[in-house]
Amino acid sequence: MAKIFKFGPHLIPETQIFYKSPYCLGLVNLKPVVTGHVLVVTKRLAARFNDLTPEEATDMILSTQKISSVIEKHYKASSLTFTIQDGPEAGQTVPHVHMHIIPRRKDDYENNDDIYEDLDENKQRQHNIPMGADNEDRKPRSAADMAEEADRLRLLF
Repeated sequence: MAKIFKFGPHLIPETQIFYKSPYCLGLVNLKPVVTGHVLVVTKRLAARFNDLTPEEATDMILSTQKISSVIEKHYKASSLTFTIQDGPEAGQTVPHVHMHIIPRRKDDYENNDDIYEDLDENKQRQHNIPMGADNEDRKPRSAADMAEEADRLRLLF
């Protein structure tokens, strides 16, 4: 039987996990803002960043560094956006600490900070992103599509 990981109230099948470290996992994203937008999450359910142990916080940063290096090369990005939305007023919609890794390219957004609006599900906007992602209200991807991406990424670690 396949393992299931709890991400806040959501159940994530192992098929959507592409990276594992002692305290963290790399997950593909159900509703990415651009192609290659992935998440680094703690294995232990912790709602806020300050709830992490020093070991978990260190592992999250080191995992983010390792994953981001691969994501940037694989998706041929020239830059990356990293973000943790820590608490509901910061836009956190899943009460489980997670880092967004978002591949970026020159002129992918007219105003660089517009990406934060796209991350905020409560302030959804139509946006034409030249990286090829379908952003029509960021519709959820299929489990098969997510598993396929995770399979490709898993081979890079």
